[in-house]
Amino acid sequence: MLLPAEIESRTLIPALRAILAKKLAGGHGIREDKISEMLGVTQAAVSNYIRGARGDQRLMEKLGREKQVSRMLDELGECLASDMAYTPASLSKFIGLCNYIKSSLLICDIHHNLESDIDERVCKECENMLLKGPGSVV
Repeated sequence: MLLPAEIESRTLIPALRAILAKKLAGGHGIREDKISEMLGVTQAAVSNYIRGARGDQRLMEKLGREKQVSRMLDELGECLASDMAYTPASLSKFIGLCNYIKSSLLICDIHHNLESDIDERVCKECENMLLKGPGSVV
């Protein structure tokens, strides 16, 4: 059984970074080495994100179809492109984006694609925790 944090680190964050790398390189003409500094990854990782060799393409397409997620990614991309680095504002936007994906239960769709045999009781308990927020006791 994967925990929400594992789903975030294994699939969600790489997909978000890949989307951002493509936006920054294609939409803003920023070099890979600068993008790697902004995203806190290696230049090779950025190259793989841009080429589509890293980051779940189906997940990236799904996230791109979600209006709110797409809007938040655009805002984060603009923030990164204008500041050329992670700042408190861009970090806040990235965390807000991840929190939105969890609180809107999009993370559950991602989880079900990774593990098809999730016990429904475990799924419901996790959903309750995600909706109540951090530190909640169910």
